[in-house]
Amino acid sequence: MIDGNTNNKCCESEQTQNHSHSHSHDHSHAHSHLEDISGKRLFWVIVLNLAITTSEVVGGVISGSLSLISDALHNLSDAAAVVISYIAIQLGKKSSSLKHTFGLKRAEILAALLNSAVLVGVSIYLFYEAIKKFYHPEPIAGGVMLIIAIIGLCGNILSIFLLESGSRENLNIRSAYLHMLSDAISSVAVILGALGIIYFKIYWIDPMLTILIGVYVLKESFGILKNSVHILMEGVPINISLDEIKEKIESIEDVLNVHHIHLWQIGEKEVHIEMHVDLKDMMLSKTEKIRKEIEQLMQMYGINHVTVQFETDCCENKNILCNRS
Repeated sequence: MIDGNTNNKCCESEQTQNHSHSHSHDHSHAHSHLEDISGKRLFWVIVLNLAITTSEVVGGVISGSLSLISDALHNLSDAAAVVISYIAIQLGKKSSSLKHTFGLKRAEILAALLNSAVLVGVSIYLFYEAIKKFYHPEPIAGGVMLIIAIIGLCGNILSIFLLESGSRENLNIRSAYLHMLSDAISSVAVILGALGIIYFKIYWIDPMLTILIGVYVLKESFGILKNSVHILMEGVPINISLDEIKEKIESIEDVLNVHHIHLWQIGEKEVHIEMHVDLKDMMLSKTEKIRKEIEQLMQMYGINHVTVQFETDCCENKNILCNRS
């Protein structure tokens, strides 16, 4: 989507406004149908993972296995990721309002921030408990640990089955699918650990698995935490270069300068940009052609909402940022 903005007091007579929308009814209907199916399956995946998490926490307390509790944390982190995916699908159906002109797309980012912050804290606590168990190993009920881990694996396999078809067509669903796959691998590791405890009495394998699973959860959670804060602080998406965008737009015929660029992310899939574009002259036919070229360029970067303010030598400060000397 491209917008043209005319609200610059210094040169109202020298600006033009362009606004365009494009919709495909068939594509929107198919996309909505996919979201309905995926939304229902995501809901059951959430229910399954919360059940697995609860059973592993209870089983970990009964058996004395810290790695089961760590695996529960891993399941909880991935259940949180699925919850975020589910929220994204549901909120994506809501239109913007006079109170929330961008809609409620930031809710998924806030949820990701909260979940990841909690998981970082819990991971650090489990590291502390695991280190204590290395120095003071305790007997573990390997049989209980094995049964609960097998239940967890079965639940993860069912979750993978529920998401497999949607993962081929939807990146959001694919992300949840990969989370469930990593859960299944983690459950296999706990099963192997339980067998080691049952047959060889190697109790140190439990805190070792706790640390390995905890490192993975910490790495994933910290990445989500960092990215969530960056988005909430209106940061430029990490895969986009403002200097490169400026250079490419200025290579368009009749464009003299691009300045006062603002680029930010609303949600996971919505990126906005606004800019001032200096033209040689303001002929309407030229501005329309330039607008289309800018729109095509921005689509290459995954930017789906563009506001362009056309002007002719209006702003004194023509730096890439408003406050940059």
